[in-house]
Amino acid sequence: MSELRPPHLLEVGRFGRPHGVRGRIHMVLSTDRTERVAVGSRLWSGGWFDVVESIDVSGRPVVSLSGVSDRDSAQQLVNRVVWAEPLDDPEAVWVHDVIGARGIDASGVDRGRCVAVVR
Repeated sequence: MSELRPPHLLEVGRFGRPHGVRGRIHMVLSTDRTERVAVGSRLWSGGWFDVVESIDVSGRPVVSLSGVSDRDSAQQLVNRVVWAEPLDDPEAVWVHDVIGARGIDASGVDRGRCVAVVR
């Protein structure tokens, strides 16, 4: 798993600690879009993973991923950043859309171009 990350992907979180012995792993999301960990979702972290099971454990998502079948395999993913395809939601304003956009206040004054979003 050493593929270069496709440039159009968005960071959605990171892998947390393993959960049990069958390869399940906690997800630490950096998004409020829980569909990122729904069954059938595709996640990238050095290679593609499909979410094949997703459960809630004490309010936190735990997933099973294609190709990850034991605790040792899950342990190899801990703290790795997770990326995914952009979601198609015309009602949402996305960070990747804001960066590079011009900031114009309510009175019409151009405040410059957005270079970063701090969370």
